[in-house]
Amino acid sequence: MNHFASAPPVETFASLSVATPWARHAFVQRVPDVGVDVERAEAMERLKPAHLAAVSALGFSGDALWTAEQVHGREVALVPDPSIGGRVIAGADGLMTQTPGCLLGIYVADCGPIYVADTRNRAIAVLHSGRVGTERKILARCVEHMRHAFSTKMEDLVVQLGPCIRPPAYEVDFAAQILVQAAELGIPAGQIFDCGACTAQGLDKYYSYRVEMGQTGRLLALFGIPAGG
Repeated sequence: MNHFASAPPVETFASLSVATPWARHAFVQRVPDVGVDVERAEAMERLKPAHLAAVSALGFSGDALWTAEQVHGREVALVPDPSIGGRVIAGADGLMTQTPGCLLGIYVADCGPIYVADTRNRAIAVLHSGRVGTERKILARCVEHMRHAFSTKMEDLVVQLGPCIRPPAYEVDFAAQILVQAAELGIPAGQIFDCGACTAQGLDKYYSYRVEMGQTGRLLALFGIPAGG
């Protein structure tokens, strides 16, 4: 098993650092020296120590981390959810919270990780939006749920798209579609951000399901609200 004394390589986004000083976020990159040319379950097990080190570096315990089953759908779940026994939300491709002490996590390896923040009501969400999730408008579904749960208004939202596969490495430009959908929802243009990185063209930093033909690791989008913050 791989053990990490320090957190693995991560990137952060200036948009979120500025807009959400009350929250913490990271995008965990490819983990050096961990072989992931295996099936998904084994790759995830090998990456687990590094991912937990990243969680710890953000100031959270492993028990604070909530993840989604990720079925390429459009459902977004509110956490914490006392009705379930674990920390993996079945049937969900997105998670949202307003609760201090909760850390949201989404795994990707070409699909788009979307970070969403309501800066007025201090609520956050993270979404798994690949070709199918984008077609099903998971971002719109998330905003609908946030309006209901947190009284979110469009002018208070910040949206950040992280690294994902893009043309010419992929025939569908779902990254561009996500940005259009965000604008159509009424989110101000100056509050919609895209890092612009392509996972398929940056294998030194990212995993790519398409390029590595399914046998690869997973990147991890993390977004949380510290307890007492």
